[in-house]
Amino acid sequence: MNIVVIGGGSTYTPELINGLITRSATLHVRTVWLVDPDEERLHIVGSFAQRMVRHAGAGFQVELTTERRRALEGADYVITQFRVGGQQARHNDELLGRRHHLVGQETTGVGGFAKALRTIPIVLDVARDMRANAPQAILLNFTNPAGIVTEAVARHGGVPVIGLCNNAINAQRGIARMCDVPPEQVFIEQVGLNHLNWIRRVTINGEDATNAVIAAYVERLRHDDDPLRFPPRLIHILRAIPSSYLRYFYLTPQIIARQNSGEPTRAEVVMEVERRLLARYADPTLREMPPELMERGGAYYSTAAAALIESLHTDDNAIHVVNTRNNGAIPNLADDVVVEMPCAVGKCGATPIPVAPLEPAFHGLTCQVKAYELLTVQAAVEGNEEAAMLALLANPLGPDAAHVEAVWEDIKRTNSGLLPTFER
Repeated sequence: MNIVVIGGGSTYTPELINGLITRSATLHVRTVWLVDPDEERLHIVGSFAQRMVRHAGAGFQVELTTERRRALEGADYVITQFRVGGQQARHNDELLGRRHHLVGQETTGVGGFAKALRTIPIVLDVARDMRANAPQAILLNFTNPAGIVTEAVARHGGVPVIGLCNNAINAQRGIARMCDVPPEQVFIEQVGLNHLNWIRRVTINGEDATNAVIAAYVERLRHDDDPLRFPPRLIHILRAIPSSYLRYFYLTPQIIARQNSGEPTRAEVVMEVERRLLARYADPTLREMPPELMERGGAYYSTAAAALIESLHTDDNAIHVVNTRNNGAIPNLADDVVVEMPCAVGKCGATPIPVAPLEPAFHGLTCQVKAYELLTVQAAVEGNEEAAMLALLANPLGPDAAHVEAVWEDIKRTNSGLLPTFER
């Protein structure tokens, strides 16, 4: 098979390459194309990826190019993992949030909104090129905000798409460590949207372990001195384990207080990690993933991505938690919206496994955030300024009606040259 990585200069790329190396005997990869407009970064990351493949004797080629259409010819899978505007745009999003006393995080709140507007037009351009140059290919989206971007492609891209996030595999492995069992014995029923979901049920080796896992999780929280930890009582009330990203919704004042305390933005931290990673990647003697890569975040991304491709390729119908259209699997959500939940994955794509309806405590927030996501997609696709402001108002972490226009104008100024053209 041929795999194309859009955003191949990402510091995540060596982890992805490592995952493909691990499964090379099953996947029979022929070529991995790394595509990136930043030639210097592409050369550093790509050369290291090539050394990794040679050192492992994996038998596939890693090709580098800045020309997307050239790489897409004959592609079977296209992975998107790019960041429009780089970490500087992320830094600006976080500062914008601080200016307006709002959450500025890159996938929720005003930060996630701005990133979605920057990203959706580009990923739809990728989909257009896929239709012309690789009509048989499947798009696997890892680009954040993954749920909104996948929603945009599902509605407007005209190509098969599956959204991928590493949170589910991290949760599965965290539960496995907590219970001292192999990860493959742990199944989680994670339901909701990307970065807005809850683990409602856990089985271990086929036996229901939900109550025991929740009790163990609560006990860990009782000994956690992080002021941003979930209150143990909350877990008892929810009877579920919330995604860590739900801190932004359940602990909003504490989050805003911390981000306004003067600590570095997450983007600043990542910039320094990436500076050190790129210096390591440039070392011609380096042939295996350096331990510093774990500081970047995105742990087990390679495992999740390579396993997903293996299921699509081999038609094994293994269960993966991914982003795809609901198609009735969550009965009290619309069929055509993108959700994140367990799916059987094979050659026909991802088929959601039907579950019980969302409880009111989950359903209300999910519907509100999905409304925000749909308005954001509309704003990005149509250049619709009214939809953009309505999206900000619909977001539980967005500004109120008295400040929404000022925030929107600030978003446009801050992202000058990076957003689609908007009309009043």
